[in-house]
Amino acid sequence: MKAFNKLPAEFHNDEVRRYYRILKKKQGSIVLKRAFDLFVSLILLVFLIIPIAVIAVAVKAGSKGPVMFRQERVTKYGRRFKIFKFRTMVVNAESLGTQVTTDSDPRVTGIGRMLRKYRLDELPQIFNVISGSMSFVGTRPEVPRYVDMYEDKYYATLLLPAGITSLASIMYKDEEKLLASGEDADKVYIETILPEKMKYNLDYTEHFGFGSDIKLMFKTVKEVIS
Repeated sequence: MKAFNKLPAEFHNDEVRRYYRILKKKQGSIVLKRAFDLFVSLILLVFLIIPIAVIAVAVKAGSKGPVMFRQERVTKYGRRFKIFKFRTMVVNAESLGTQVTTDSDPRVTGIGRMLRKYRLDELPQIFNVISGSMSFVGTRPEVPRYVDMYEDKYYATLLLPAGITSLASIMYKDEEKLLASGEDADKVYIETILPEKMKYNLDYTEHFGFGSDIKLMFKTVKEVIS
């Protein structure tokens, strides 16, 4: 881990320092986490390359636009990166609405709705894991706009890499339906959903362990299947 005084200015508060001290004692688990991510992602890529290719063709045939959706997100230590996902919405969707997606969002394409339901749109994030910008388990990466609104303690969730799955994403698997219940999806997300998700994310950061990561991965597979 970086020295605390080398972290970005917004991390320099007592709340983040407490979580930093906890994680500092678990550097062995952090190294093991990265080794596991790299080893497993390379093996999975061998099996997923054909499904990824098939989905890419389906996305291209289903609507006009690029196959991949790339968006700037925030990961460990506040570093920005481009997340990879299969495009599930119409071209220029962000200019047609909010940066969160609601249930029955008219911007979502036909093939996109199926991909989102089974989280298949996130398969390309395996390349983010290989590059080190993401991990299999960790706080889901937010767009910079939402990170700029973080309370001091929320920055503690950026002491570890962003993840493909997390307990918060499992607990809020029906997030799109919750957002659809309000007139202002952005307001509902920022004022209601984000603070609740952060409770899970901060708990994960405080009790981080390689074993708990493995359990969360199995729990995610179980939730997707069910």
